[in-house]
Amino acid sequence: MTTPIPDEAHETARVFFVSSAVWFLLFALGGFILASWMVAPDLFLYKNVTWLLFGRVRPVHTNGMIFGFVGSGLIGALHFYVPLLCRSPLYSRALGRLTVVMWNIAVIAGSATLLLGMTQSREYAEYIWPVDILVLVTFALIFYNLLRTVLARTEKLLYVSVWYAIAALIFTFWIYFFGNAVWNPPTGALTGMPDAVLAWFYGHGIVGLFLTPLAIAAAYYIIPVTSGGPLFSHTLSLLGFWSILIFYPHIGAHHLLQTPVPTWLKVVSVTGSIGMLLPVLAVLSNLWLTMRGRLGSIHADVGGKWVFAGLVWYLIVCLQGPFQSLPIVQRVTHLTNWVIGHSHIAVLGFSGFIAIGAAYFSLPRITGRPLYSAKLADVQYWLVLSGLSGFFFVLTMAGLIQGTGWLNGEAVYRILPELHPYFVLRLLFGVLIVAGAGVGLYNVLMSLRPTRREDAP
Repeated sequence: MTTPIPDEAHETARVFFVSSAVWFLLFALGGFILASWMVAPDLFLYKNVTWLLFGRVRPVHTNGMIFGFVGSGLIGALHFYVPLLCRSPLYSRALGRLTVVMWNIAVIAGSATLLLGMTQSREYAEYIWPVDILVLVTFALIFYNLLRTVLARTEKLLYVSVWYAIAALIFTFWIYFFGNAVWNPPTGALTGMPDAVLAWFYGHGIVGLFLTPLAIAAAYYIIPVTSGGPLFSHTLSLLGFWSILIFYPHIGAHHLLQTPVPTWLKVVSVTGSIGMLLPVLAVLSNLWLTMRGRLGSIHADVGGKWVFAGLVWYLIVCLQGPFQSLPIVQRVTHLTNWVIGHSHIAVLGFSGFIAIGAAYFSLPRITGRPLYSAKLADVQYWLVLSGLSGFFFVLTMAGLIQGTGWLNGEAVYRILPELHPYFVLRLLFGVLIVAGAGVGLYNVLMSLRPTRREDAP
């Protein structure tokens, strides 16, 4: 289905992958600092330095992981597989280089302004208006470059990965535009309940219609290649594609069940959340039937191993998501560490693992050389997998303690001492994730050196 394209034609993908590895380490360190503060708020002598306050570092960490780490990795992947699937080089290498620079400037500018206290104060939409414009322009240029690549294709069949990639860019542009209220530069927000509804339309959409389609697109490309067999069903892949577009835009309001949002919207959001089982099961069934009897081949490829783990996380995320959208469950879990654990396995576990897997899968095929060290990639895999698994378990337990305590009328000051051991464990598991990010950055940089030792994967 694919034909070789010269190494230099993949330079956009290569730089996006390097950017992803750099941002993973930097923003994971930010998360480690936040976890440290939860254990010992007085630990750092610079706690009174305003640009290092918890309330400023936290949005830097969340936005950085979404756009800097995972976003860069998945965008790099689509710059790799879209030209291959279309049997056509990227339309403009110069435009590709420009979008890489603009994307990284947006992440840097967004992080710097947040540390300086400039924020729109809305979950995942904290970047200020000039940064929003830069993000939107970059999305538009990436879309144009890839659309022209698709239009110039010599392959008649549009494989499902291309469907997901192009749709993700279109939907993300408009979700970002409306979710950040770009037409209102002073605040980037509306007022009252309409703003809450809009904010969670965006907050859930940036995960479900940006990270999720791009991660699925990468998986749909990588799994058949590493398994050595064709995709089980093209028809089933299109069922998953259209059903996610039908159900996902409506589910953000399930974060607002305890607020005066109209009842009909709450019903729609919960119903859509349950309905999301359809596209999830369609995707996973299709990919797992593709892998049937070939798991050894997938795990023999470093990238395939990461992508497989990401799909397992996807199953966990998308079983937990509909469950916790139910009002009876939210009585216990809402606004607790349970939700923090869920968001981490969605961004780092599902889409993050696939972004890393896409980089490890693509780089040897771009350079024509094996990874610098398959062993280091395996070390990173177990560090991040162990760290995230423990992180998820600890936060889930802490959330249940919080939720049941509050439900029974316990005061906050009585709950906090009970949470402290869990916060300590979270910090220790965070060390594993940071270490894994550092190992990964070293491995990626060494793999791209012109001369290096050859370590066969």
